Amino acid sequence: MHIGEICTSDTISCTRDETVQGAALLMRQHHVGDVIVVDAADDSNTPVGIVTDRDIVVSVIAPGLDPASILVGDIMSDDLLTASESDDVYELIERMRLRGIRRVPVVDAAGKLSGVVCADDLLEFLAEEMGELSRISSWQQAHERRVRH
Repeated sequence: MHIGEICTSDTISCTRDETVQGAALLMRQHHVGDVIVVDAADDSNTPVGIVTDRDIVVSVIAPGLDPASILVGDIMSDDLLTASESDDVYELIERMRLRGIRRVPVVDAAGKLSGVVCADDLLEFLAEEMGELSRISSWQQAHERRVRH
């Protein structure tokens, strides 16, 4: 299966010049734990970073800094792992595992933001796959009973 089939297409984004407080308000308003930072230079909606609720707590709140005076660009994670809509689910899981990353922006063929996939999305997908796999034995047993009786 491809990432584009399971990612969340309703993403919340901002630019580097948004304040941390503004990003936190976006997270609260949309009930999400991250904001994808996009490049505003050419209005391309190309992801360049990500800010999570954890980033805000660890980098701004814990040291007692003012979230209204710090920009998202100052604290965003810019060593960004992205996934293409056509990437294989299992290959992305491996890349996320190797980098210790829970959220990945998804881009279309032109490199524009098209969604985001998180570890919870992947767990849900895998749980459904395991459920389907578990049905094989009972289907096989029922089929055997019908054929042999």
